[in-house]
Amino acid sequence: MKRVLFLALPPAILAAGTCFAQATGAPAGQGSSTPPAAAQAAPGPGAPGQPAAGRAGGRGGFGGPIELGPDDKPAFPDPPAGFNARRDSVPHGELKAVPYDSKSLGTRRRIRVYTPPGYSTSRKYPVLYLLHGIGGNDLEWVNACHADNVIDNLLAEGKIEPMIVIFPNGNSSVTADAAEGFAGEGMGARGPAGAPAAAGAPGAGRGAAPGRGAAGGRGMGGFDSWGTSFENDLLKDIIPYVESHYSVYSDREHRALAGLSMGGGQTLNIGPSHTETFAWVGGFSSAPNTKTPAEVVPDPEAAKKLKLFWLACGNKDGLIRISQGVHNYLKEKGVPHVWHVDSNAHDNTEWANNLYLFGQRIFR
Repeated sequence: MKRVLFLALPPAILAAGTCFAQATGAPAGQGSSTPPAAAQAAPGPGAPGQPAAGRAGGRGGFGGPIELGPDDKPAFPDPPAGFNARRDSVPHGELKAVPYDSKSLGTRRRIRVYTPPGYSTSRKYPVLYLLHGIGGNDLEWVNACHADNVIDNLLAEGKIEPMIVIFPNGNSSVTADAAEGFAGEGMGARGPAGAPAAAGAPGAGRGAAPGRGAAGGRGMGGFDSWGTSFENDLLKDIIPYVESHYSVYSDREHRALAGLSMGGGQTLNIGPSHTETFAWVGGFSSAPNTKTPAEVVPDPEAAKKLKLFWLACGNKDGLIRISQGVHNYLKEKGVPHVWHVDSNAHDNTEWANNLYLFGQRIFR
């Protein structure tokens, strides 16, 4: 069953999100200066002042009106049923919470590390870095999209290379000791009909430190903490840590970067301008933190060195114009890329589906 995410946001952020949804004339993909409020989580159907998600053809969906063009169609079929369900009959990888020291931030932080079944230091592995959205944390991909099951099942079917998957916390202001204070999507953070989970319920907000807020909003360092400071942490601290502590390749051909929503925007902001670091880049339902297309791809010739440039969004997602803008720019500049538009909204199904499809096309 498809699940659309719900997230309670402070009034100031909700106001910014409403303004964004009503701004119909802004060029696609030019949202870097707009606070990415509600970029990941859709309001409930019929919520006051918000259009219902899932309406296309110029009618308002979550995030704004949706206008579909001739290019906005699926590049691949949907995954088969059960592709992200846990199967007792297949080997399972190991998922660990790993603290690390971020020299660029001067703090101790945390990543989640997935190692495939049979992980051994006698061989080397490629690495996929997966970035979460604004309402989540380093567990969102696992708890909301079941990324570990997706990888386990694809490995068992012989459809992908054994790989290590790294789940960073995309909010650079979140330290290792505060990381558990974020419920994240798919962790029981929301109760029935999007209401907050009861106190003490699994995944309910567990006492975030004063001043740290909830859901990765302004109380956690503001939106700046999702930008350059995270980029530096990823490039200067996380990647070097992984390569010094795990048996992995250290060349661009064996590094991939992908993300959902806010993490999709981070991926597009970082990956195409660092083709010396990544050869495989995927933005899924990229949010308004995405820079303008010309900033995402400052050097189209360099972007052509990417082995895979993947853009995806559901046709019921009012944020589709951001990815459309990047697609149109890449098409204009002759940069090879995948543009995959399926029938989903801004939801877990969209992101899990794209991990399944993207994962089979990297490290080849």
